[in-house]
Amino acid sequence: MSDQAAFDTNVVTMTRFVMEEGRKAKGTGELTTLLNSLCTAVKAISSAVRKAGIAHLYGIAGGTNVTGDQVKKLDILSNDLIINMIKSSFTSCMLVSEENEKAIIIEPETRGKYIVCFDPLDGSSNIDCLVSIGTIFAIYKKYTDDEPCEKDALQPGRTLVAAGYALYGSATMMVISTGQGVNGFMLDPAIGEFILVDRDVKIKTRGKIYSLNEGYAMHFDPAVTEYLQKKKFPQDGSAPYGARYVGSMVSDVHRTIAYGGIFMYPANEKSPKGKLRLLYECNPIAFLVEQAGGVATTGTQRVLDVQPEGLHQRVPFVVGSPDDVNEYLTFVRKHQ
Repeated sequence: MSDQAAFDTNVVTMTRFVMEEGRKAKGTGELTTLLNSLCTAVKAISSAVRKAGIAHLYGIAGGTNVTGDQVKKLDILSNDLIINMIKSSFTSCMLVSEENEKAIIIEPETRGKYIVCFDPLDGSSNIDCLVSIGTIFAIYKKYTDDEPCEKDALQPGRTLVAAGYALYGSATMMVISTGQGVNGFMLDPAIGEFILVDRDVKIKTRGKIYSLNEGYAMHFDPAVTEYLQKKKFPQDGSAPYGARYVGSMVSDVHRTIAYGGIFMYPANEKSPKGKLRLLYECNPIAFLVEQAGGVATTGTQRVLDVQPEGLHQRVPFVVGSPDDVNEYLTFVRKHQ
């Protein structure tokens, strides 16, 4: 006798979930269409990542992108997939990608009302050694009726309409928020759909893990050095924190949301303005973490309150469980 319970006949797919949320918000359906187009692009990127070695997609394509990173073949493929999927959805008027120096203005006949900023393949330096990588996106709305220009994309993160990331790891997962909490969807390869597996995700108030590249320790500010010293050698009898660092921000942030703790890419002597990009890395991740109950800061202000001055602007970035991030901020204030 077959086990009927082994197969859910009423699964909540990402498409269904977004449509239901749109209906509750009495929206036009344009955001739903845009998110579905991103979902399709992520499925295609996931497929490319899985067969990259066989399809000869590993290695460097040649040259560097606008932020100085070496461009990999999968970077280019992922960038093209996202651009083409969004363009064909009739939902966006402008795209900002890590791989393109200037904003991409959509042709008038296919424009929509949204501005999409994205990192097509975060952590791509890890591609060739099979470490988890991801895609990050942030969706803003254009509020004026004039011709789109780069200035329209320079909005603080608090104006975000939606944000999310995809993680290509042991499975492919999408984590999204439209401002009503955070939800996680796992790609079921058997049916080719993202299935809701984590509803209304919340980050722990305090974790037991810190995550940053300690290879830059000689360049750290005193506040960072003292904070790490306390985490490694606590004087109150508590257990020291564990250290975890993948080097792919999506992976490190996903673990931080799942287990709690703190992820740090602060400013240092070598990178006084930080290294991570505001529009398409820090803002979407900060939006998700805050929606999950966490805190995101530059060390001097809330990330979502930073007014962007350029498409590829960098900022210091510290994010995670509220107690952990607020404890770090006490050391920042101490050394100001």
